[in-house]
Amino acid sequence: MDIMQNLQASGGLDAIASQLGISREEAERGAGALLPSLLDGFGRSDEGEIEGQLQQLGGGGLADNVIGPEPTEIAKGNQLLGRIFGSKDVSRQVATQTAQSSGVNQDTLKKMLPILAMLVGGLLMKRSRGAGGGLGSVLGGILGQMAGGRGGMGGGLGGGLGGVLGSVLGGALGRR
Repeated sequence: MDIMQNLQASGGLDAIASQLGISREEAERGAGALLPSLLDGFGRSDEGEIEGQLQQLGGGGLADNVIGPEPTEIAKGNQLLGRIFGSKDVSRQVATQTAQSSGVNQDTLKKMLPILAMLVGGLLMKRSRGAGGGLGSVLGGILGQMAGGRGGMGGGLGGGLGGVLGSVLGGALGRR
């Protein structure tokens, strides 16, 4: 099951739509457009550091916080974005670029990004519990699917935006 299917099956897209007051279709388009950049940011992060931060912020419970009945702790999502993107400017630029190609409002995408980061981070941690290689193995598999064109982000947005961080933001992010 690819990451977008996980977001759908977990109720994550419905939770995002509800929290942001948008349609499920708009949540799906926005998430599909943001995922490549978000996953690229996770992939560029030091595996030990990102796994440590995910644990510190709640591990798999990050996803549960988004999906559950309690208000989502957006500050945790922003902390996570700070780790994977390095600055608010990078997050803003990701939202700007994604808005242009997805048709989803930039302000909506800015609000969606920390929620989606928590959801994806939590789901990655849950998946890594069962994977022999841990978080790096799970993330490597997802990024490999994206690169191979098999693992869909849904629609054509995923492939088209997969290089946003690399091409648009250049050296703003350090490589592992």
